Amino acid sequence: MPQDTEDEPELLASVAEQRSARVQAAEHGQRLDKALGAIAGEFSRSYLQQLIDGGAVQVNGQTVTKNAQKLKAFDLLTIDLQPTAQSQAFRPEAMDLALVYQDEDVFVVNKPAGLVVHPAPGHWSGTLLNGLLHLDPGLAAVPRAGIVHRLDKDTSGLMVVARNRLAMDALVQAIAARTMHRRYLAWGHKPWELARQRTVEAPIGRDPRNRLRMAVVDLAHASGKTAKTDFFFLANSLTACVVRCVLHTGRTHQIRVHMASLGHPLLGDAVYGGPPIEGLERQALHAYSLAFAQPKTGQPLAFEAQPPADLQNLLAQWGLSYNDLAL
Repeated sequence: MPQDTEDEPELLASVAEQRSARVQAAEHGQRLDKALGAIAGEFSRSYLQQLIDGGAVQVNGQTVTKNAQKLKAFDLLTIDLQPTAQSQAFRPEAMDLALVYQDEDVFVVNKPAGLVVHPAPGHWSGTLLNGLLHLDPGLAAVPRAGIVHRLDKDTSGLMVVARNRLAMDALVQAIAARTMHRRYLAWGHKPWELARQRTVEAPIGRDPRNRLRMAVVDLAHASGKTAKTDFFFLANSLTACVVRCVLHTGRTHQIRVHMASLGHPLLGDAVYGGPPIEGLERQALHAYSLAFAQPKTGQPLAFEAQPPADLQNLLAQWGLSYNDLAL
């Protein structure tokens, strides 16, 4: 879920906090660094590994410095935490969130463009996570406040949030098993002249020429992860196109990178070569459809959110509306 990199947290000058917890039977055999996420979920895994390396973690009263040490059921974990800017950012903030659905296990949120999902350097407050913690204080007990997948800051649309650990585990598993279905609308530069259905299966990793962006890479020569996206042509204008995108994987900037690789960078996406468009202050990408099984009951749930006004306006300029698109 989530981004591929973590910035090293900045330590704050304050007294360390000590936390302890027993390893549950279901966690028998789990790695130490992963298990610590259950009792210190507001910290990145890389930071928890730093604490292990620094001797700040004990198992049954004995200091352990191996991240990969396997735990046994009912082992007692103790960790000394030094607050960081990252951990201090996990605070509730009142926010007008657009809830599409809620039950005791999940929220479905229609995220506006411009809203950062998770605290990160430069965005330690005012994020979706902060708003979720205000909406449901119980999310403080769930790793990452229940966020199981992300949208880029300037991508709008649907996200599901787990309200408890059982729901989170089920949703993470659904993403891994590709039984959670996510569909997007993308406005690309230039008319679409490819096949009406086009699949891009191309690995994505950090661009070796610019570490601030991603790129299609050759795994024989660069690090990266496999990525697959299906594209379905919907409409053309004289200078652009609209396509429906179906994700099979969830890599950072996946649709943006794959569209650029086809010669159709998203409108407004300066990072990947998309041209600026008057009235559009972000990349033209919207997560319009989300479907998954309710974590506890298995009941199929499906949701749809029309694009916001800026993207509706693009369609109107072409003499189209959302309802004209054959989704």
